[in-house]
Amino acid sequence: MARITGVEVPNNKRVEIGLTYIFGIGRSKSKQILKEVKVDINKKVKDLNPDELSRIRKHIEIEETVEGDLRKKVNQNIKRLMDINSYRGRRHQRGLPVRGQRTKTNARTRKGPRGSMIKKRK
Repeated sequence: MARITGVEVPNNKRVEIGLTYIFGIGRSKSKQILKEVKVDINKKVKDLNPDELSRIRKHIEIEETVEGDLRKKVNQNIKRLMDINSYRGRRHQRGLPVRGQRTKTNARTRKGPRGSMIKKRK
């Protein structure tokens, strides 16, 4: 397995898909990276030679914000929203949907399981 920015990229996958295992890199960014470092998209990770692997590693380290740095940045942004007491920040604090979804029905993922009002009779 190839190791890029602390993430094990599976050998049996195509490089384009393998890079998406890194937090912060999706399909489109993966294609863009491979185009810039001139590596074939359809190549398997195990077929990459050390030179191609090092070019991919260098490009990701220099150009992209991924993994721990990106997670830290996202958490700081959420904390900032909470500190300035914005609407979105308050929604984060209460564990409710942030982006305008309805909550009368649905939203169970954010709200958690229903608290049953009437207890079952025995």
